[in-house]
Amino acid sequence: MTGIRVERLGPERTELVAERIANAFLALEQPRWLVPDEGKREAVLAGQFEIMVDHAMRHGLVFGTADLVGVAVWFPSIGADPAPPPRDYDARLAAVCGEWTDRFVHLDKLFAANHPHADHHHLAFLAVRPDRQGRGVGTTLLRHHHAWLDANRMPGYLEASSEITARLYAQHGYQAREPFRLPDGAPFWPMWRDPR
Repeated sequence: MTGIRVERLGPERTELVAERIANAFLALEQPRWLVPDEGKREAVLAGQFEIMVDHAMRHGLVFGTADLVGVAVWFPSIGADPAPPPRDYDARLAAVCGEWTDRFVHLDKLFAANHPHADHHHLAFLAVRPDRQGRGVGTTLLRHHHAWLDANRMPGYLEASSEITARLYAQHGYQAREPFRLPDGAPFWPMWRDPR
């Protein structure tokens, strides 16, 4: 889609990016298990995502459309030494997730157990404001970083959280692997993309 400008975002946008991700992810199946209390779900998710976006501002790449309708958070995973964990992660996670901290720790362990070891860039989050989904914003964000990945012969990896997003990613060259699941059965599809 033409007319959508993508730019790299700086730390001053951390909270807004986290809120955009939380708002877009509310409709998914997985957050219902992570935070069973519907009234607190969005705030808890935004707090946890803020930890990860803050970490990406230091050790990854955060992109957004110029109007901030869509955002993408990538983490390079290169060589034997991965990026350090987020600063004060355990304490920060407990502070924002409260009684549901153990559920987020369980999710982290699932992600780690299924994460590939070969060099790649990990798309941790791709989020588009719900009223603008299906209009090419996510595709534009993907193409933006895929251009760099392809030019540098670097694979991409992600965990799709719905069949709809898995189909979108498949259109961009990602191949789905066997899904892994949360305790309530909600799936994630690990997906790998070789550079073109």
